[in-house]
Order: sequence, then structure tokens, then C-alpha cells
Amino acid sequence: MRILIALDITGHSAATINDAASRPWPEGSEFLLLHVLDPFPFAKAPITLRRFKDAAALQLKNDAEILANAGWKVGTDVVLGMARKVVSQIASAWNADLVIVGSNESGALTRLLLGSTARSVLRNADCSVEIVRPSSEKQKAVEQCAMRILIPTDGSVYSAAAIQSVANRPWPKGSQVKVISIPEPYMLLGEFPYFELKEVEKLNDDALVDAKRYAEEGAALLAKAGLPAVAETPLPRDNDAREIVQEAERWHASLVVLGSHGKGGFDRMTMGSVSEHVALHAPCSVEVIRVPLAQNKKPKTASRKGAKR
Repeated sequence: MRILIALDITGHSAATINDAASRPWPEGSEFLLLHVLDPFPFAKAPITLRRFKDAAALQLKNDAEILANAGWKVGTDVVLGMARKVVSQIASAWNADLVIVGSNESGALTRLLLGSTARSVLRNADCSVEIVRPSSEKQKAVEQCAMRILIPTDGSVYSAAAIQSVANRPWPKGSQVKVISIPEPYMLLGEFPYFELKEVEKLNDDALVDAKRYAEEGAALLAKAGLPAVAETPLPRDNDAREIVQEAERWHASLVVLGSHGKGGFDRMTMGSVSEHVALHAPCSVEVIRVPLAQNKKPKTASRKGAKR
């Protein structure tokens, strides 16, 4: 597995590196630590730019030692440009399987500012993306050394890819997984609905049955891989994205893993609202799994909701 870690070296990189070093990864995995330095502020100060670049290179070297001491192959690179454009380009050129973007948000404003880089990487990277957030005190008390992994599923190929990705990887001993599927309620719209009340009740019952099946099938697959997993179908009180964020808060999740459609063009620019909202607003780390484009072109069974993630 090839993992690119995009770092801000202003003092918040240690938490991201320590998180990566503390987790098990597939055998043979390698890391690339990347810092993108914007040269614009130094347009008239080339010497200062060189000093900043040298300082960034030294910081990455020190960070790399943490991963190297954990037994992983690791390289470093400092490049000039705008992070929201360059990170995805380098990830593609390096054939990364996962891009990790660190976050050290302390409030709404910093979370909003995070969006410039993180949102761009989420939308433009060809591979999966994880936004790493430091665990809260409540999460640390619940987690100890293990992880609590929340996986939302809607029965689509994209959700299946997220579940399979978790099943294929090693996780800290004692980690727990919860697979949730939120049933889609049918709401009567307009003065002359197309369905009678009994038909609406039948549609809602069927949606609940489908949601339970999706969650149970996901939990069963994870159990076969040796991960203790439970299945739940929380009844919707809000839209899916907010429900997932709220469930992550209630369950004190340390990581949310969910699928993305991974398309290009206008769809990539607008992205699925669920995965982006969760990635930018969850209280914990979030990993968005992207199905490779080659797989997207194959005929797939339509999802329950037919909504992009």
C-alpha cells in the first residue's frame, strides 16, 4: 500500500505522523511525506524562500524517522506550488493508494479554512483520502489502543468498496466496527401523491428491510475477516450526512470509512454531498474510499438510493 501524507509543518504534523505510525498497515507499505510550500509570499525574497524550504525538508526528515523506526519505508519531498492543486497531482504521479491530510481544527473557523486544501484533495485525488483529526479526550478514554470504526452503507458498489477496504487491512488489536445503514423514508409530496397511504407504508417497510440487509451483510463480511462488527439501522431524523456525523459523535468513533463515486468532470467538482459533508464535519478522522475509474465503467447493481456519495 502506498500512502502519501500531506503535512503542514507549522507545528501540527506530529499528531498526523504519530497516528500513522501507531496503526498497522499491510506488509510492504511505504510512505511519502509531502509538504507543499506556496512561493507567492516569497516572490521578492528568494533567500528566505530557500531557508523555508530547507526548514521544511528538515522537519519532514525528522517526521520520517518516526515512521522509519516503526519499520516502514518512507520518503520525503518539498515542492513549490498551491497545496490544493499539487497534492492530488503528486498522489497521481506517485500512484498513491491513500492520501492522508492532517487536521488540527479547534473550532468552526479553522474547520472552514481546512476546506480549501482538504475539499480539493477529496474532489480531485484519484485514490482514497483520509482526513486525520486528533482524538478527543472522550475518544481516547473509549479507544485506549484500539479503534472504533464506523462504516455507513447504502448497499451500493461504493459502500461495498469501503467495507472491503476495511476488511482487507490490519487494525489494532481490540478494534471494533459498526456498520450502519439509514433507511430512506418515502415522503408524500404534493397535493396528489402517486401512492396511497398503505403503499407508502409498504415502501417504508421495504426500505427498512433493505437497510438491515445491507448493514448485516457488511458486518458479516467484516466478521469473516476477523473484525468484530455489529449492524445497526438508525431511523432517519435528519439527512444522511448529518445522521452519520451524529452517530460518530454518539458512538465516539475514531474513524469513519465511507465510499465515494470517484467520477470525473462536473461530478468530481460537485462531489457527493454525503461523503464531503462527513469528511469536513465529523468529530473524528474520516476516510473516503474511491472506487477506481476502471471499476466504475463495469456494469454494477444499482444502489438503493441511487445517490452519489
